[in-house]
Amino acid sequence: MRRNCRNFLLATALLLTSIVCASADDSAVIDRWYSALLAADRTELSALLADDARMTLEDLGVVQSKQEFIDSIDQWQDAVAGAAIRHRIEKSEDGKTTVLACYDFPENDTLMRETFTVAGGRITASTQTAIAQDCSAY
Repeated sequence: MRRNCRNFLLATALLLTSIVCASADDSAVIDRWYSALLAADRTELSALLADDARMTLEDLGVVQSKQEFIDSIDQWQDAVAGAAIRHRIEKSEDGKTTVLACYDFPENDTLMRETFTVAGGRITASTQTAIAQDCSAY
């Protein structure tokens, strides 16, 4: 009985450790994402996205493939010049991470809620929704 209890506790501890590590790995992917996005780093963004990734921009009614997203980085690079992006994770569970992100552009700022699905260290899906015209709620 003791052995079974000890094995159960050990298995539970290993499972919890793997869940915490997965969340930490997802957090690292998200941190890398925002750094690469701010720098408009096509190489890093491409490496972070799974080949079949889907990027949903809810406010625009647009869904982009990985290639369409990477192709749009030229326009983004002009828009993000002189900007800052602050982000914090609101929750992370079952491979989905919800982030509150403030995009501080030189002329204005926007508060976004973004949800990422991460698998194998790569983003497989992202949904972005504007929630405020400024970042006062950040």
